Amino acid sequence: MNATELSPLEEYDFERRFDERRAMEWMQENWNKSFMFCGLYVALVFAGRYFMRERPKLNLRRPLVLWSLSLAIFSIIGTVRTGLYMLHVLTNSGFRQSVCDNSFYSAPVTKFWAYAFVLSKAPELGDTVFIVLRKQRLIFLHWYHHITVLLYSWYSYKDQVAGGGWFMTMNYAVHSLMYTYYAARAASLRVPRPFAMIITATQILQMVMGLAVVGLVYRWQHDVHCPSNMDNITWGSLMYLSYLVLFAFFFYNSYLRGSSRDKASKAE
Repeated sequence: MNATELSPLEEYDFERRFDERRAMEWMQENWNKSFMFCGLYVALVFAGRYFMRERPKLNLRRPLVLWSLSLAIFSIIGTVRTGLYMLHVLTNSGFRQSVCDNSFYSAPVTKFWAYAFVLSKAPELGDTVFIVLRKQRLIFLHWYHHITVLLYSWYSYKDQVAGGGWFMTMNYAVHSLMYTYYAARAASLRVPRPFAMIITATQILQMVMGLAVVGLVYRWQHDVHCPSNMDNITWGSLMYLSYLVLFAFFFYNSYLRGSSRDKASKAE
């Protein structure tokens, strides 16, 4: 099946006119610039923390609201567009095709959103700027996640590997919730604690599903048309496994350890 057969959905003019071949050529020639972005990011983050050490924290609530809201809107639209495509593939061609499909990168509806997703991982590094300037706690999971997602996304796009539709759609969906939450918090809106727990739980489910998709690509890559390579499968597996462990620890430390201590103190 080609991209058009898999996606008879109505596309917008800017989606249809997007030149995915040119985008692919640029990414194949420049994907290694992701290492430069990440190196610059790490240097600026830790230099920024040193710079802010003796200075008062900045408020930055209004810029943070605009920043988070912009990323939330982008992620919501990306979720709808890529989600419609994935739903169409699932209902018309089955789960295996949804995993092995690489027409996601060139289908009229999703080709723009696939490229936009990959490029968005660079500006998303700006999340950390707010943490540094507001002198909030910067945890390992935060900057490790930003760096590895950028590297893996650019690396995978240049090869148009199977599984990309699942990876990008899931990430768009989780980020829709996450950045909406960040925008609400920055706007001083009262958000119930369970909402934060739900977001972290969906992130954990995303990592479980990511591992499952990588595993299925490995299983099916020789049986059916499921294009990938062992380097991508290995790095993808290590990345998703590390995320699963780190997000599970974050969930436990943020939402369970404190409550279990409270229960123990009450019992005493």
